[in-house]
Amino acid sequence: MQNKTRYFHSIEFIVMASTIANMPLNVGTIKGLDCRSYGNFKPNALPIRPSVSTLPYRCMFVVKASTSDGPMKKLGRSDAECEAAVVAGNIPEAPPVPPIPSSPAGTPVVPSFEISRRPRRNRRSPVLRSAFQETSLSPANFVYPLFIHEGEEDTPIGAMPGCYRLGWRHGLLEEVSKARDVGVNSIVLFPKVPDALKTPTGDEAYNDSGLVPRTIRLLKDKYPDLIIYTDVALDPYSSDGHDGIVREDGVIMNDETVHQLCKQAVSQARAGADVVSPSDMMDGRVGAIRSALDAEGFQHVSIMSYTAKYASSFYGPFREALDSNPRFGDKKTYQMNPANYREALIELRADESEGADILLVKPGLPYLDVIRLLRDNSPLPIAAYQVSGEYSMIKAGGVLKMIDEEKVMLESLMCLRRAGADIILTYFALQAARSLCGEK
Repeated sequence: MQNKTRYFHSIEFIVMASTIANMPLNVGTIKGLDCRSYGNFKPNALPIRPSVSTLPYRCMFVVKASTSDGPMKKLGRSDAECEAAVVAGNIPEAPPVPPIPSSPAGTPVVPSFEISRRPRRNRRSPVLRSAFQETSLSPANFVYPLFIHEGEEDTPIGAMPGCYRLGWRHGLLEEVSKARDVGVNSIVLFPKVPDALKTPTGDEAYNDSGLVPRTIRLLKDKYPDLIIYTDVALDPYSSDGHDGIVREDGVIMNDETVHQLCKQAVSQARAGADVVSPSDMMDGRVGAIRSALDAEGFQHVSIMSYTAKYASSFYGPFREALDSNPRFGDKKTYQMNPANYREALIELRADESEGADILLVKPGLPYLDVIRLLRDNSPLPIAAYQVSGEYSMIKAGGVLKMIDEEKVMLESLMCLRRAGADIILTYFALQAARSLCGEK
């Protein structure tokens, strides 16, 4: 028999130790190992090759059936000679059939179920699970919401750990650079507007020298290929804190508000925005904005409509970030009722017919059914907004050690993708992308 290197399944022993030492190992004393079943696997005659693990005070001893680490030595035979040897019964050596793993003591002996379909077969190894995974998650799926203000310093947002109002000329550029380094090349801007510039009609929203247009021009000058989404709504600019103009009896005026939104969208497009995103929930605003953009020569600028934006309690931390809480009342006369599902189809059909390019659902995780509804009823790309309340709950749970923050973060994002979202607006964009890229 040829003296070839034999490769058997490795037996790994994790030994707690403070030093690494070469020492003989009495294989015959290892519980559960029948050396006779391994042919020429000789007890008491195996050298130990220690390799250090990354854990402190631990070393790993890997036992193999041969002291040779290289590939099997070639014998210089032709294909015909190798085949003739096999035909003659001279079968080359190979590792033996692995032994059947033993069950723990006390395991009941039962006959195998007579079932042909066992779904667990496709889950039994990481390679198979990866091969059959139906949904993927990548930094390219993320749009990074960023808060900006006129100041030079970055101001932490108390209700959103890890998030800041970024100085538009300094901190913002640094944050965008970090995101691009890990594959996140889409952002959406939200401005903190000085109170002195807020008015009942929100005229600052379409000031070409305002905070958002200036920021867009700066970013496009620095990063021409950066995709910039903008928010189209009056609440950051309104002295009343609502998404539209408020009549003296408290009614939010629809058509007059849309007139202002059209000017805002054109101003943002003029500065270089790639996607304008009306989040106001006024009726007819998508069609009006599309017409206004086209009339000014911005046919290439996309519209991401907040198609199903609910009057949710998950927005609290965001409103703190922008200091944009309504001065009175709530937003239930224009944002959707959280109890409604079919109503989203009405908004979907309206936005599609008016020329929307992307349809968004907000919030995200509590409204997975609505994301799926839009996905099943429209060929357009679907966006989901993992809002500030969702972000802050995961962060709080992680700080309190009630959950594994990183795992829950990635699972929540994967769930949004599985429900049908093509892109996700998430404050976790940078953190999640780093995690997906293997960074800590």
